[in-house]
Amino acid sequence: MDRFASITAFVRVAESGGFSAAGRRLNRSKATVSGQVQALENAVGVRLLNRTTRRISLTEIGRGYYERCVQILQDLEEADEAAGALQAIPRGQLRVYCHQSIALFVAPVVTDFLTRHPEASVDIRIGYGMIDLVQEAFDLGISPLSPPDSTLVGRRLGSLSPIVCGAPAYLEKHPAPQSPADLAGHNCLRHPYAPPSPDEWHFLDAAGNPVVARVSGNLITSNLETMRAAAAAGIGLVLTVPYLMADLLASGALVPLLPDYRAQSFDIKALYPHRRHLSAKVRVFIDMLVDRFAEQERWLQRAAG
Repeated sequence: MDRFASITAFVRVAESGGFSAAGRRLNRSKATVSGQVQALENAVGVRLLNRTTRRISLTEIGRGYYERCVQILQDLEEADEAAGALQAIPRGQLRVYCHQSIALFVAPVVTDFLTRHPEASVDIRIGYGMIDLVQEAFDLGISPLSPPDSTLVGRRLGSLSPIVCGAPAYLEKHPAPQSPADLAGHNCLRHPYAPPSPDEWHFLDAAGNPVVARVSGNLITSNLETMRAAAAAGIGLVLTVPYLMADLLASGALVPLLPDYRAQSFDIKALYPHRRHLSAKVRVFIDMLVDRFAEQERWLQRAAG
């Protein structure tokens, strides 16, 4: 029995909740993974996993064994990276999960990273919620949302400061809102995954007091181009990050509203599993993100002028 392969298979099954999912992560067949876990159980003389037709879960003994195995694999990975060229030169595949709201902002970092480091590759996936980075085998997450796993390390990159804006064509037919309470009488274009709810827009008044506006409208979409087109066409008002509408704001196709109120802002963080020694590909990519956000912070803030 290859003890290392069997331990790796066991850990991935525990994280993924099944032999098939673990096999996909390891590029092994379901039968191979199942056999490796069975061999490990035979070697230690205890059952590590409860198997039913619906799900696979850790036994009480398996839970403690899993925690020790995870630490062993992490220590071995760190030892390899600290001793080898991986710690000096980014290479291998970097898996990144990026929230949709900042995907356009992160794109130049990806291309710059690949240009500078030809021995590396990037698999970047775009989504709307915050996923389990460890279970989904991502090296890094970039998101304004709080992660479900409190053990993740977070490095602040910048902040998102949304504004309410609308097209002149819309404002010709509807009086511009003077306070968040006025939004109840407007057609508001909403994002289905906006925290904490697409039906609530959160603000701070000039004194820093929280103000919640209940909103509704005839369009809910997670597609940026649809939201941009609808807002520019005068369909309704939108709460959005300025850089996503920068060209429309600059041209006057959209105008910012509610200047005396600030919408709730969100910190953007680079999130990654705790490691004493980050691999070069993760460390370098995060450093490039930090530089990118530092240089272009103005795009993430309230539009000026």
